[in-house]
Amino acid sequence: MTILKIEHDAWIVVADGEKALFLRNEGDATYPNLQVFRQMHDENPPTREQGTDRPGRMSDAGDHHRSAVQETDWHRIEKERFANEIAERLYKLAHRGEFRKLIVVAPPAVLGDLRKEFHKEVSGRIIAEVPKTLTNHPVDEIERHLLAA
Repeated sequence: MTILKIEHDAWIVVADGEKALFLRNEGDATYPNLQVFRQMHDENPPTREQGTDRPGRMSDAGDHHRSAVQETDWHRIEKERFANEIAERLYKLAHRGEFRKLIVVAPPAVLGDLRKEFHKEVSGRIIAEVPKTLTNHPVDEIERHLLAA
């Protein structure tokens, strides 16, 4: 297992489906000093609060037989939309040359959504991905988790 080195000026994006923290290493690889410089928030209530319709039904082949259609997961759809928003912001910042190295920290499902949305200009700058939920941790704990990754 290799130890994650967070170089000076490397960016770290810590995200989940509702919150994203953008951090920059103001220290060096030996003694990182992560500083939050941007945050994104998304209101994403549970599906039961977003959709009130009953699941649909459709006719099957045969006499009077109907099957239920799975209800739309509005909460999951909003998480995917938020991942797209994060990816778009990172693309614009990468295109302007704002960062050279990026570490992405997110739960596995959100990490997968982000991967699908990242432009190659962003993907080419990713030096590490950490599949963890750290958005509600203080910055010093995020540092410890990353150094232990």
